[in-house]
Amino acid sequence: MTEQIRYAWGASSLGKYLAAISSVGLVAFGFVESDNRAMDDLQAIVPEAVLVQDEAALSSTLVKLTALVDKPGIDPGIPLDPRGNDYQKQVWSMLREIPAGTTTSYGALAAKLGTRDARDITGAIGSNSIAILIPCHRVLKKDGSISGYRWGVRRKRALLEREQRAEPRRPGEG
Repeated sequence: MTEQIRYAWGASSLGKYLAAISSVGLVAFGFVESDNRAMDDLQAIVPEAVLVQDEAALSSTLVKLTALVDKPGIDPGIPLDPRGNDYQKQVWSMLREIPAGTTTSYGALAAKLGTRDARDITGAIGSNSIAILIPCHRVLKKDGSISGYRWGVRRKRALLEREQRAEPRRPGEG
């Protein structure tokens, strides 16, 4: 039986986005610069699936995702169905452990996995197809500077700033 993935377009304060769900949960949530590119990316994530545009099925999810963009530290209670290999899923799980309002480095994540080479970590983070809920925006260079982000450095910076404002930290905290 062929898997069916339902998708819909949403609008947020950081721009248009595409969200897609399987019978298990959110498969993709990403900001869009080109509708055609977004659809190509979605098809690459679920190559065997039938894609069905269905705003009605995703209406409550879209409301939660739009709110999440403005308050990236909240948990909207959306089940996830990330697609990737075991290593990617392990890295993405580590990303989900980074508290809102804090950051880590590629090297620190690599060390947690027992390696000094952050290139594999960078590749896994770059293949993440679920923005904010798998918070790859919380990973910075070891010097604390902002590096690339699949959906644009401007959006990464905005998400980090929004989390900082929402999560006041005491001196000495990450």
